[in-house]
Amino acid sequence: MTLKLKIGRKGYIILPKAIREAVGINEGDEVIVEIKDGILLKPVRKIDKEKLKKALNNHLNKIKNIKNLIEPKPGELAKIHLEEEFEQ
Repeated sequence: MTLKLKIGRKGYIILPKAIREAVGINEGDEVIVEIKDGILLKPVRKIDKEKLKKALNNHLNKIKNIKNLIEPKPGELAKIHLEEEFEQ
């Protein structure tokens, strides 16, 4: 999607509500500005530290319950993926 915006008197850019809602930017949120072959704005994603801690602990418990930790057999760890902890 390409959008043409006008720069205000003090260099301000107003992001339309539809764009802010589409990418999950709310008042007071921070954005990252990257300068490449143009300017790229990306919302800063907030991390729920408690949710992350719980997911890591659950993953650790799964790993602790695996037998033969010294040398797992091929495919034995196939059911253990940290990524699955964050899928919804």
